[in-house]
Amino acid sequence: MDRPSTTPVAIVGGGPVGLLLALFLDRYGVDSVVLNAGSSVPDEPRGSTHNARTMEHYRTLGLADRVRALGLPAHHDAGISFSTRYSGHALARLPWPGPAQSRRQVAAQDRTGQVPEPMHRANQMYVERLLLDRARAGRHITLRFGTRVTGLQQEPDRVVLTAEDAEGTQTWHARYAVGADGGRSFVRRSLGISYRGEGALDQDVLGRRATAAHLRVPTLYRDFLKDRAAWSNWVFNGELALNLIALNGVDEFFLLTSSVDPDTADDGTLVRLVRRAAGVDLPVEVLSHRPWTAGAALVAERFGAGRVLLAGDAAHLFTPNGGFGMNTGADDAANLAWKLAAAVQGWAGRHLLDSYEAERRPVALRNTAAARQLGIGLGAIERPATLEEDSADGRAAREKTGLALAEYGQLTLDTLGVQLGARYDASAIIDAGRCTPPPDAFTSYTPSAIPGGRTPHLWLDDVHGPGSSLFDRLGTGFTLLRVGGRAPRGDALATAAAEHGVPLTTLELPGDRARELYGRALVLVRPDQHMAWRGDELPGDPGALIRLVTGH
Repeated sequence: MDRPSTTPVAIVGGGPVGLLLALFLDRYGVDSVVLNAGSSVPDEPRGSTHNARTMEHYRTLGLADRVRALGLPAHHDAGISFSTRYSGHALARLPWPGPAQSRRQVAAQDRTGQVPEPMHRANQMYVERLLLDRARAGRHITLRFGTRVTGLQQEPDRVVLTAEDAEGTQTWHARYAVGADGGRSFVRRSLGISYRGEGALDQDVLGRRATAAHLRVPTLYRDFLKDRAAWSNWVFNGELALNLIALNGVDEFFLLTSSVDPDTADDGTLVRLVRRAAGVDLPVEVLSHRPWTAGAALVAERFGAGRVLLAGDAAHLFTPNGGFGMNTGADDAANLAWKLAAAVQGWAGRHLLDSYEAERRPVALRNTAAARQLGIGLGAIERPATLEEDSADGRAAREKTGLALAEYGQLTLDTLGVQLGARYDASAIIDAGRCTPPPDAFTSYTPSAIPGGRTPHLWLDDVHGPGSSLFDRLGTGFTLLRVGGRAPRGDALATAAAEHGVPLTTLELPGDRARELYGRALVLVRPDQHMAWRGDELPGDPGALIRLVTGH
């Protein structure tokens, strides 16, 4: 029998979350293998929203600029439009900054600007190719695409995975394994872990079982939408509701609709549907289509067992409203990667990996609930038969429905609180002292230096505009910020960290603006950019602080 292959971390699933986890581990110098059943990443559209926090993760990995080069052209609007039909009446239009405008807004921020990487629209099928290419170049990443995991067994000191590829059966021994293998996760089912929550919404707008399709509609923008052209282009009337999401900003779109039966829909059905939505016989080419279930708000009852953890869709399933699903998975990867690295490198306490579920599951519950409420809000908007009438009743119906759609659409855009406001206040590896965390807010993010949250952002070096981002200067381990120019030295904490094998660097942040932002002279930042502790003096036992934040 062939000897089993060994790896510190085995990642089952090579989608965006699995690849991001591998890339973060690579950054920490930890070897991993990615086992993916498909021979490559999917060549069909999925989600398109990369929120501000996910873009920060891409920045950490050196990928933000390359992601921004994908998806919508520089001057394309990234917002939402609603029409009765594409050749019909406008109901509402909600502009949102596209790539070029986003760059200008970042350049205009002052030193305490909190969004160094604004939300970007680029479909996953483009971004996953980039992640896969970067993973191929990773020094510590082994890719095994076309390999299906068929068995998983835990032993006291390892996880044994059985996998099959075109050449036969192989065995992998890993110190830890992560299931990032989607909503039908083999890993989650092997652990006997179930989802809890709500299934598909019982509504005819992004509810029940829906259809997702990749289309080419070459004249939609040029001849019909024109100045109404947006990233998300809805048709909303008494007969049907569908959304054509821009992929390349020219002629390719991602169709989402519950207006046809996904089990019987063929290319002809979808062509006729889009022509009905347009109100004219425009050219439509169907490149691919598939059934899809919308409206779920499901979270795994546990995020792992023993040496096996769950991330991404294997841990939580979302309705697409708001674009929270993949982004929550990206945050999973950032949280889990440094803890796995600590475990592999020997500086993790026995409770550190336990903190992954304790920190991330509440966020998953929060985010799935937010997305489901957006879905319910859309389904509740009436679509009266009079919407398309050229009459006083029709005009009144369009005004009423347009206001409701505008309110809904703006709420899906104004989600910065969801994007940047995730906190780990109940975590056993956070020391917030007696400080009360700020209230959670859906639409707005107010920076707070109370430990548990994302470290408030600060532009460095250039007081007249953006220089380098604070996040560019944080180390791959813990970072001690010395704030305000007169902060105590951190030598005792550095010594304690070294004694425990914990990587720690120190970063000077002089100036009154930094002191106002962080509120204390010393701030300890984790590798995932969340704050673990702050104070005006080091604690009397720095070693105890190091042991706490590393899960001892």
